[in-house]
Amino acid sequence: MSTTGRQQSALAQPVTLPSAGRAAAYLGLFLLGVLVGLAGALVQAAWFPGGLLLALAGAAGLHLGGSYVIGSRAGAVAPAAGWMVAVVLLTASRPEGDFLFGAGVVSYLFLLGGMAVAVMCATLAQGRQPGGDRVRLGK
Repeated sequence: MSTTGRQQSALAQPVTLPSAGRAAAYLGLFLLGVLVGLAGALVQAAWFPGGLLLALAGAAGLHLGGSYVIGSRAGAVAPAAGWMVAVVLLTASRPEGDFLFGAGVVSYLFLLGGMAVAVMCATLAQGRQPGGDRVRLGK
């Protein structure tokens, strides 16, 4: 509370570290994002267009599910970060010339579509709502 009796903005609040349980949940969501990115990379080219849609739907489900479990937008960002790390590492070619993604339209749709899905899910995720009796959200 400020000196005027009004509640401070969320931007004016001090930064606090997450609890150990919440940090473990973020790490678990990050690792699930890595797994979904790896599975999507393998499935997206196998069955066109069903594999692409399945990979993007799996990513969207994980992002939205993470936001509902955590209760904030950070729950959608943690698996999105894991997804991005996995996909970016899988797009790099190896010195032997091996690569996982081909240079086709489906691969680009998976990469760009996955990024768009992550942004949409983080945007649509639940945000923190102020509490207390003075809030007008219930009126």
